Amino acid sequence: MARYFLDLSYDGTAYHGWQIQPNGASIQAKLTEALSTLLRTPTSVVGAGRTDAGVHALQMIAHFDAPAPVDTHLLTGKLNRLLPPDIAIRQIRPVRPDAHARFDASSRTYRYYITTAKSPFVRAYRYRLVHAPDYERMNEAAGELFRYTDFTSFSKLHTDVKSNHCRILEAAWTPCDPDTWCFTIRADRFLRNMVRAIVGTLLEVGRGKLSIEEFAHIIEQKDRCMAGSSVPGHALFLVEVAYPDQLFL
Repeated sequence: MARYFLDLSYDGTAYHGWQIQPNGASIQAKLTEALSTLLRTPTSVVGAGRTDAGVHALQMIAHFDAPAPVDTHLLTGKLNRLLPPDIAIRQIRPVRPDAHARFDASSRTYRYYITTAKSPFVRAYRYRLVHAPDYERMNEAAGELFRYTDFTSFSKLHTDVKSNHCRILEAAWTPCDPDTWCFTIRADRFLRNMVRAIVGTLLEVGRGKLSIEEFAHIIEQKDRCMAGSSVPGHALFLVEVAYPDQLFL
């Protein structure tokens, strides 16, 4: 048995998220079906995390086991021919037999895009606002995230995780062009719906509805009902999953 990491990207528009769903299309199901066909044996795929419905990935990592060593370049080509156009395999790398795509990830990075411009070409990948929020104030509030590790206030309710603690490594708004800004956030792990809830609450600060102190107080309350609404998923991208070098063969 040989274990491999799949490095892939996808447009999440047509999917109900990464994880296999009983009544909807998922990225994981498409990969499982394609790998099982090409390897001629039932093959399960374990992802680095679960992106929500409509969320995209510039880089997602998943692992699978093959019954024997495979030609990674050849398998990459075959998978790309078999998978739909909105899922692309970037590369396949052999890893240690105990390497785990989810538990061995050292950090994950997401980006969320907001624009005030109307564009028919990026409307599926940007959250459009009529008025620009105060990004300077939102950056000031984002700095509060580094002071905390318990982000229950930004977690989807009734999840199966054992801990709501995360370590924020990066959190900042930066301009992409005169009309578009991007929020980049990197952490050792994320809770379900966490990034979208953080962005939605930061927008309340940017619109003048919350002060910096009130934003911090929301985190301290550890209550999802205190935070702002989650922003739509179509403007969110998983952009990088990082691992220790020693996992790769």
